[in-house]
Amino acid sequence: MGLDNSKILTSSKAPFYSIVPRNAATPIGSVTLPVTFGTKENYHMEYIKFEVANFESSYHAIFGIPALAKFMDVPHYVYLLLKMPGKTGVLNFHGDLKKSYDCDQVAIKYASTTRMPEPSYDVFAGAQQLS
Repeated sequence: MGLDNSKILTSSKAPFYSIVPRNAATPIGSVTLPVTFGTKENYHMEYIKFEVANFESSYHAIFGIPALAKFMDVPHYVYLLLKMPGKTGVLNFHGDLKKSYDCDQVAIKYASTTRMPEPSYDVFAGAQQLS
């Protein structure tokens, strides 16, 4: 995005999970940025806090429940559709099934080639032995 990380990142130490299967990631920091959906005539803008990770992924940004709540979004995952209120009416955003599938394939390949941190591996191995 052309941003100078050293000037805009604030400290963040809490790891996050479920982005890459079987792996935890520790953010290098967090940043709050304005996010706008829509057009000049009909839009919705909110400031969203992002955790910045230092790894490759098929996603550039992942909106969690706090961001969805802030935008008052209604996600329809089966239809790859996102709806939210705009300035003059409802905003509709349609996903691309082919692009979504391609992103999943990249994520699966990344997960299968990266090494799990040792403590997480012990927990995973123990969970495998449970019925």
